[in-house]
Amino acid sequence: MSRILVVDDEANIRHTLGYALKAEGYDVADAEDGQAALDLAARSHPDLVILDLMLPKIDGFEVARRIRRESDIPILMLTARDSELDKVVGLEIGADDYLAKPFSMRELIARVRALLRRAARREAPVTTNEGLFAAGDLVVDTLRHRVRIADRELELKPKEFDLLAFFVAHPGQAFSRSQLLESVWGFDFSGEERTVDTHVKGLRARLGDTAARPRWIETVRGVGYRFREGTPASV
Repeated sequence: MSRILVVDDEANIRHTLGYALKAEGYDVADAEDGQAALDLAARSHPDLVILDLMLPKIDGFEVARRIRRESDIPILMLTARDSELDKVVGLEIGADDYLAKPFSMRELIARVRALLRRAARREAPVTTNEGLFAAGDLVVDTLRHRVRIADRELELKPKEFDLLAFFVAHPGQAFSRSQLLESVWGFDFSGEERTVDTHVKGLRARLGDTAARPRWIETVRGVGYRFREGTPASV
């Protein structure tokens, strides 16, 4: 049974979400402020966090940032504010999805299921060498969730890894920003496509890649981005 931590300062929202999630078979814990959320997350090790941004003591942005330092568990952010900046900042610090209040309970449940499925695939036991890709001295192991260049292993943020994994699985194909948002983030994020540019910039920096002379991630003018042709690793 998956355990979900609901963090919101409004008791009625915590109660409503708890009731709906329990009806779907999830184990639910809740917290009313940022500090309580961090304490509970450290003790109970939830499989997913539903996190409001406007919290007492420690706001949702900082809670997400601290959780992400220790874990890559899915974070679904909730907020009454529907600004583009909030969404971009939330995703850049490690949130996996974003839902503005008021929201449909059916949509929230669907997103929770999708995030948990994605996390389960990432953590599945490795039994074969499938999912191993190489391009030059870059090796991406999508099953073990590891990346290395030559003999150096890289530490990527969860969403940077997801983006790179998608790229290496589709070498030579050009994708628009909206296609990348739909495929990697897994939901409609129309109007805020610059978050893709931000993540590509960060990913390039970690890879030692550059936009002017790309080794791996190419900018396709008027379209979006493309991962240069590589070959599946044979080891």
